Amino acid sequence: MSMSTPGPERVPSNVKVGKTSGQGKPPAAKSNGARPAGKGGAKGPAGKGGGKGRKPVTPVKVSGGRNWGPILVAGVVVLIAVGIIGYGVFAATKSSNEAKTPWEERAAAIEGIVNYRDNPDKSLTSADHVPGPQTYKTSPPVGGNHNVKWQNCQGMVYDAPIPKEHAVHSLEHGAVWITYRPDLPAAQVSKLSDKVKGKDYMMMSPYEGLDKPVSLQAWGYQLKLDSADDSRIDEFIKALRVQASMEPTAGCASNQTSTGNTVNDA
Repeated sequence: MSMSTPGPERVPSNVKVGKTSGQGKPPAAKSNGARPAGKGGAKGPAGKGGGKGRKPVTPVKVSGGRNWGPILVAGVVVLIAVGIIGYGVFAATKSSNEAKTPWEERAAAIEGIVNYRDNPDKSLTSADHVPGPQTYKTSPPVGGNHNVKWQNCQGMVYDAPIPKEHAVHSLEHGAVWITYRPDLPAAQVSKLSDKVKGKDYMMMSPYEGLDKPVSLQAWGYQLKLDSADDSRIDEFIKALRVQASMEPTAGCASNQTSTGNTVNDA
């Protein structure tokens, strides 16, 4: 039996194997459904792929800043609400305090008011009913003897002088009598009229010889002013209308509505 001559010795090739499946074979790669990057596949971010790939999506920038518009509007609404509530509380408190303050004190607090009730001359506020014309020590009068009839004071705006003797009786009933110079501008007269029309225990008329453009009278009180715009007019009315009455149950309704200086004794 012949023997063959041995050839050169084989040198085994070194094959680098990563992880094996336990049988010498590397584990099969899991398929994730992605198509291989080849012809017709999607182009990777760094590699080159065949065919046309999808265009990268431009990221949308989202602003992280606050939207101040609604916040500012809400703030303004809150401030307005707080202001309204605060004013309501203030007005209610003020009204409550005024109700607790005697009217005499509120009247005395009006700058420029003259209280003739405290005058030693009691003829200024005497209250007898007498016929015929009377002479008064104040102009316009704030009290004193007067006619048995009173001038209608149901918010009456007289465009001519009225008899003083009837007007004084209205004061006794609690009316406020606003008088003004006959040459007072029409706009000023209109402002006074707005404070009188339709308001019971109020009347107004022009008055000759006034030393001030406007003069307000209640029983025993007087306030003379330079303008119908003076805020003290409202203060006077609020403090003294009805309150200064010497006959609290007496009303203002009367058929005495005539103008002029003639006293109506009939």
